[in-house]
Amino acid sequence: MSAVPTFANNDRDAGVVEEICGYLTEEPPRSYFLFAGAGSGKTRTLVEVLRRMTGVVEHEKGERLARSLRMYGRSIRVVTYTKNAVAVINGRLGDNDLVEVSTIHAFCWELISGFNEDIRTALIAIKETQLEKETAEARAKPRGITAAKQRDLNELKEVIEAFRGTDVFIYHPDRETYGPGALAHKHVLDATAWLLRNRSTLRTILKDRHPIVLIDESQDTMKGMLDALMGLAEPRRSGLTLGLLGDHRQRIYTDGHSDLPSLVPPSWATPELQMNHRSQCRIVTLINRIWEAEIEGRTQPGNGVEQHSRTEKAGGAVRIYVGDTKLSSEDKVICERWCADQMREASGAAAWSQGEYQMLALEHKLVATRGSFLDAFGAMVLLDPNAAAPSGSGENKGPAAVQVLFNELAQLEACVSPDGTVDEFKTTEIFRRYGRLDDMPEDTAARISRTDEMLQAIEVFAAACADPISTVGEVLEPVLSAKLFEVDPRLSAAYADTSLPPPAPGRGEEESKQDRMRRGWCALFASPWIQLQKYRTYLAGNSVLATHQVVKGSEFLHVMVVMDDKLAGGNQISYDKIFGGVQLSKTDRENVEKGKETTIDRTLRLLYVTCSRAQESLTLVLWSSDPTEALVRIKNSGWFVDGEFEAIPEIAN
Repeated sequence: MSAVPTFANNDRDAGVVEEICGYLTEEPPRSYFLFAGAGSGKTRTLVEVLRRMTGVVEHEKGERLARSLRMYGRSIRVVTYTKNAVAVINGRLGDNDLVEVSTIHAFCWELISGFNEDIRTALIAIKETQLEKETAEARAKPRGITAAKQRDLNELKEVIEAFRGTDVFIYHPDRETYGPGALAHKHVLDATAWLLRNRSTLRTILKDRHPIVLIDESQDTMKGMLDALMGLAEPRRSGLTLGLLGDHRQRIYTDGHSDLPSLVPPSWATPELQMNHRSQCRIVTLINRIWEAEIEGRTQPGNGVEQHSRTEKAGGAVRIYVGDTKLSSEDKVICERWCADQMREASGAAAWSQGEYQMLALEHKLVATRGSFLDAFGAMVLLDPNAAAPSGSGENKGPAAVQVLFNELAQLEACVSPDGTVDEFKTTEIFRRYGRLDDMPEDTAARISRTDEMLQAIEVFAAACADPISTVGEVLEPVLSAKLFEVDPRLSAAYADTSLPPPAPGRGEEESKQDRMRRGWCALFASPWIQLQKYRTYLAGNSVLATHQVVKGSEFLHVMVVMDDKLAGGNQISYDKIFGGVQLSKTDRENVEKGKETTIDRTLRLLYVTCSRAQESLTLVLWSSDPTEALVRIKNSGWFVDGEFEAIPEIAN
């Protein structure tokens, strides 16, 4: 292939589309990994490639490929992260029968749906492997298999037996499914990856349908699924060509590979997008410095393309303000408003004084505390830590067992006015929508009795909703006693259980899943109902303070990143370790010696993600356990220049 021409300034990425078209139309086609940083125009590049490869835009080799695809009834498959991303790509691409765009979950289910025996075999094999591994690990510990661990192992055995007894599996990529054979999202990805590795028939089906598969946000794609597809694409004449698009610097989920570029086979092409079309120069310079930082405790290589801003975006304002984390949440909110006022002066943007900026955090617990729904959030984490927080993919709708709280009861509550009055017309529509009027008794007297029972329960429900001190348990009571809606059996069983919650495990102690969930149920029923309303807003991605998962792929004119280890709720990230307020832990040092991912790696990566959302101006607010040391570290970091960092004065408190 001829050398790719060199471009400069705003056009330095101008040759990448044609470069990728060349890889896909070579004989045989060549798989590739496109490094596409923040704001680099990745979606535009993808769409332009697809338009050329399917004959929409005049392209000799692309038109030849399009004829071949059409002749054999095949198509190019594009797998992306969210339903929104699917809509964006389809909207830009227009009607195109040679391209199918979907989420990874829809793609996987399309491949395995209906192959019930194979799905059963895969799920049993996966769980048996997990059981063997966890049993061996537990036996190797000084205490051996504890009672709590044995309960978890027994639960795994029960799951395996349940799979053995399942004839038909059901699933929907865009919502939770219930009942016998219902699969969770993770089950579908795990089963598909296993079957692609172990069933030649499925491999043949995939290659025959989609000889080219392009995966967007590949850094966050589940390791097992990505490994299976990468294995199928090798060797080069295997019949499957894979195109990976992404930026390992923006990985925010542990499902993805920590350093995807290092896993790309040497035979693959590695095109790059060097531009950042989103942000002003000062912001681009900062995110470059963050990623290049040589900080003690970092194991992840600082590889990746240094980005360039557009020539006309030569400005931008960046500031970092440091305060004492010992302040109360209320005082911190006041100080953050002071920081916003300072940013108005620094940037000249009135949006800062008008509240027209996006606040971002890396900790869900911080959002829950500031949003006054910490009790409800904590309960949800105990019930299902994987579904308790919102995600950029839109998958997380909250724990499956409590969906009635987010759907039926949320809609019923909307029929209640602030004074407790119920809109009967809207209420009837909700009951009809959920099929609750279909099984009303035919006998007139029984029908009247059932109607009265429902109306009385609705009145009690309405009064509880209107009472600001009602708990979730008190709002649920009339719903469950009158069976207003069909609820998950786990919810009704937990509500009927009057036992006290088990104590929280001590430091270093194991806790069975059963005990953890019992604590979660008790905490949920005791949570203020008003917190659940706020939790629903947060889960939908509509809270004032958003997390990095929710804004994945988004951009905002002005951004404030709030950093507070005190409210992190865990040890996965730590700003104080980045900025010098806290030393590395023993675990961090052990991970460094083993070359494993550390707290430093995770914090740097997520800081990069949040900062790269800003277009015009960016402020970071650091709540440190040692503000003086943090300011010294900031000054010496090279990330900021004089005048860009400042202590939050006491007067702001």
